[in-house]
Parts: sequence; structure tokens; C-alpha cells
Amino acid sequence: MSVAASEPSGDLPEVRVAGGVVRGSREAGVAVFRGIPFAEPPVGALRFAAPRPVRGWDGVRPAVSYGPPPPQGGHFGMDALAADAAGDDWLTVNVWSPDPGPGAGLPVMVWIQGGAYSIGMSGLPEYDGGRLARDGVVVVTFNYRVGLEGYGQLAGAPANRGLLDQIAALEWVRDNIRAFGGDPGRVTVFGQSAGAGSVAALLATGRAAGLFRRAVAQSVQGTFFTPELAADIAGACAAELGLRPVAADLSGVDPARLAAAGDAVGAKTEQWADRWGPVAHRAIPFSPVVDGDTLRATPWQALADGAGRDVELLVGHTRHETRLLAALDGVLGQVTPEQAETALRVYGPGPDAALRYREAFPDAGPEELYELVCSDWLFRMPSLHLGQAQSAAGGRAHVYELTWPAPGMGGALGACHGLDVPLVFGNLDRGQPAMLIGEGPDPEAGELSARMRAAWTAFASDGDPGWPAYDPAQRPVQLFDARPALAAYPEEASRRLWQDHAFRALPLLGH
Repeated sequence: MSVAASEPSGDLPEVRVAGGVVRGSREAGVAVFRGIPFAEPPVGALRFAAPRPVRGWDGVRPAVSYGPPPPQGGHFGMDALAADAAGDDWLTVNVWSPDPGPGAGLPVMVWIQGGAYSIGMSGLPEYDGGRLARDGVVVVTFNYRVGLEGYGQLAGAPANRGLLDQIAALEWVRDNIRAFGGDPGRVTVFGQSAGAGSVAALLATGRAAGLFRRAVAQSVQGTFFTPELAADIAGACAAELGLRPVAADLSGVDPARLAAAGDAVGAKTEQWADRWGPVAHRAIPFSPVVDGDTLRATPWQALADGAGRDVELLVGHTRHETRLLAALDGVLGQVTPEQAETALRVYGPGPDAALRYREAFPDAGPEELYELVCSDWLFRMPSLHLGQAQSAAGGRAHVYELTWPAPGMGGALGACHGLDVPLVFGNLDRGQPAMLIGEGPDPEAGELSARMRAAWTAFASDGDPGWPAYDPAQRPVQLFDARPALAAYPEEASRRLWQDHAFRALPLLGH
């Protein structure tokens, strides 16, 4: 996947990594390296295998274009972007460094993009790390396998291949980042949505222990699957092709066809609602699998047991998480009482959730109840509970909520899912999420972005984002708005509704 980069200036930077020498470019005072392989292409004999170390190359390898993304689902036109990219080097990293030299010792921030575990590629313009790197950190982004390639539960293949790709990328960072000016002892992994769910999974797995010192989880996607549920969904996807969910059967299928099969199942998941439960209603066919190997427990259980106690955590969510999803689903402003009732029944915590939500929010109509329970189930409460589990186990967690209403698209989406991405990266004028900011420079957005970048980079530098750690008595939370404020966690009614809920791996029903 190529990119129209800024005009390079000055001498071209060269760095030696484990595979050989790479030559990047300079853009606005930052050294940039794109498309460096961190693992062998997972194709051919390596299809559906765990990532393998990359083989070396002779001479100087140009590192000026993003590597081709892994096969993608069709949402937001990602399948077309993937089809336009030549090559099978799906597993590559990109590095932005303000000071590419082994003695710089800068904090490192490694980004994991979201996309419901079905789409996602590091070459999107909203993930350009240049603005963030100019704040004094080394920024790393990378591709990992998504959809059936990364998360399909296939016989004869390891589970959680996308997560294994992420671990391999972090191992590459550990082994190589010093040459780019980074400190391998000060690595922060940060991600949003499915990327934040990935951060949570990395905190929970022993395979990632020691690969990062700090973690930032922005809007944690709360879906984790049992092997039985994941296998049943993979079986439905394989059946679209007339095949079995077996690695040997699917290894010869064109990757684009396999991604399309996942899309086909995702478009009609409600027909399996009696087997797949809430993810069928939300059309989430892929998620990390609590397989007993890479993931022995959900992140919430693992952190409560002390798994991530030595990793400092920054975690939070937006106020109106699923308002954007409602707009994409065509129901924003049109939620019926029946749709609200279904959402309360499907997503709410416990059989009496509908009654308890109505008691907690007596003035809420169908639209607000729908938004509240969907946001709480999918993002808000998984994020809060992750911070609470970390704190309860003796670790340190700093919690935030983004409450600034996005002015773009007529202001209809509020502080919606994904709004944090342009604000944290500082890319307010490029990529699809920038539409939430609106056209033209917005001074308020610029100031808010500067505050969030300062908090994220300070946390990556020394573990202190600028507000107190969460504790169960005071519950201090940083609110990011036009005027920042420190307050007790503001979504108190939702917190109480969900306080006894355990985010367990989602099971296969009725089998």
C-alpha cells in the first residue's frame, strides 16, 4: 500500500534492523520508515500459522511506502484498499522518530488499530504518527491479521493469530527500536476499540510479559469468545465456500474470497441469534478467543488475578460510544420502543436489566436507553471494569472519559466512538475520523488534541498522565472537554447497574 507522503527533506535516514538495512525519509523534521517486515508473509505454507521471524535481505531496503494490508472485510471500503495493494508482506511495521539514533532513549508508543477484528490497516492517514512523534516520542504502527485470517477458529491452526502477530511486532520493537532512538524499556502499547481489546488481551497473556511497560486502552471492545462459539462462527463462514473450518481446506482459498465469506456471515448473523447471542445482534463475527493457551482467561479475570499488576494502565471511553454505530446502522434518531426493549434484553446485565435501566434513567426514552445499554455493554463498562480490575489487584490505572461533543456532521454524534483517534494522533484534517471534527481548523479541537497528546506522551514517558490514579472510593476520572475537569466517574448510574457483572468469554448457546 503506497502513500502520498510529505516531501522528504535532508539526508535520508538509514537504520540497521535484524533483517538488514532500511532507508526511510524525512517529513516535517521526523525520520519516517514505512513497510519494514517484522515477520514472514503468512501465505502459502505459512497460511494460518503463527508468525515466523522475517528472513534477512541484502543491500539497503527502501522503507518509504506502507506494506500491503492483510485481507480485509468490506466495511468503509477496506476490501478495495487491500485489493489495490500489491504483494503479500502483510506483516510490516512503520516507525516515526524525531531523533533516530541509538543513544536518544526516547519513549516508544506502539499503536494497535481497531476495526472490530474484521478490518484495520496501519497505512490509513488517521494513523500517521508524525504529529505525535514531534511531541518527543517514537511512534510505531503495524499490520496484523484480521477476520478469518487472524481470528477464525480453525482446526489445524493456532487460535488468536492476529494477537500472535501483535506479540511478534512487539518483539520486533524490543529487538530493534533502540536503533530508531527508542528506549526498549519504555514501551507503551496503545490502541482503540478492537485495538484496545487487543491491548487488554496483551495484558492478560503471559506471552507478552515484559514487552511493554505501560498500556493505553481507548474504548475497550468487550467481546471475547469461547472456543466453541468461535468455531461455530468459523464453520458458518467456511460453509459459505462449501468447505469445512479446517486450515488445510481453507489454505488454498483466495484471501479476498475468504474475507468476503466473513462479510457474508456478518451480514446475516441475526439468523444465528439463538446460538451466538449478543454478537449476532451486533454483527461481531470475530474476537479474541479464550483458548486456554495464548489466552487462559478474559482480561478482566486475568487482571483481577494480578496478571498486569506491573504494567501502568491508562484506560477510558467516550461518552456517547455507540451513537456513531447507530448512525451507520440507520437507526440514529429513529429507535423504536421495540428496538430499545430488544437491546435492553440482549445486552443488559441480567434478566431484569430492562427494569433496572428504566429505574436508573426514569426520564430516558427509547433512543437514550438504546444508546446507553449498547454503549455500556460494548465499550464503556468493559473499559471501566478493566481499570477497576487493575486497581483492585494492586496495580495502577488512570481513567478518563472523552465528553467533548464532535462538531462535525452537524454535531449529531456527540462524543462518539472513534473521536479520540484524531485527537490523540493530532490528525484533525485527514482520514475518515476527521469528518467528526468538521471542515476547516477548529481551535477548540486543536487545544483539546494538544491536551490529550500531552497526557498520552507524558504517560508514555513517566507513567503520569497528569491526574490521580483510580481508586474505588474516590473514583477520580479526567474528563476531556473544551474545559478539562477532574471529577468522580460521571456515569454513576451505569456503573452501579454493571457493578456485579463479569465480562466472561461469550459462549455458544443451546449446544
